[in-house]
Amino acid sequence: MEKFTVRDMAQIALVAAIYVALTMTPPLNAISYGAYQFRISEMMNFMAFYKPKYIIGVTLGCMIANLFSFGLIDVFVGGGSTLIFLSLGVYFFRKYMNEYLFNGLISKAFFYFAIFFSLSMVTIAAELYIVAKAPFFLTWFTTAAGEFASLIIGGILMDKLNKRIDLGK
Repeated sequence: MEKFTVRDMAQIALVAAIYVALTMTPPLNAISYGAYQFRISEMMNFMAFYKPKYIIGVTLGCMIANLFSFGLIDVFVGGGSTLIFLSLGVYFFRKYMNEYLFNGLISKAFFYFAIFFSLSMVTIAAELYIVAKAPFFLTWFTTAAGEFASLIIGGILMDKLNKRIDLGK
């Protein structure tokens, strides 16, 4: 098990704080929750591809932000889903980081992850079905579509940012 330095913990906390701010700050909070969501903060998922320690930061950020939606159930369902599927996504797709699609527009790792993580919204659809009586399949479609869109945009932006600032440091 890797030991975290004070610097690591500060960086993890910073990623969590940015995630929370991008989710909860008005007017972004209006599109961050419920059956129709588009979380700008989901671009932070790609930080984990550069440094896996950021899985913790993104998960904590998601859990804190979710505390203000459906409460503890959303903290555990959304946070647990993020932890599991982000970890699996980094494990399965990180090897494609230097391969690109669409004339270099987006990394294969980010594109495959966007599909994978969007499909994982089945957990959020199930939660919303139970707590908000939202229609399951429609909710799965709408949350997956919003997730896919935010991840594609985030993947393109994070890759461009990484070319300016080495996010792997």
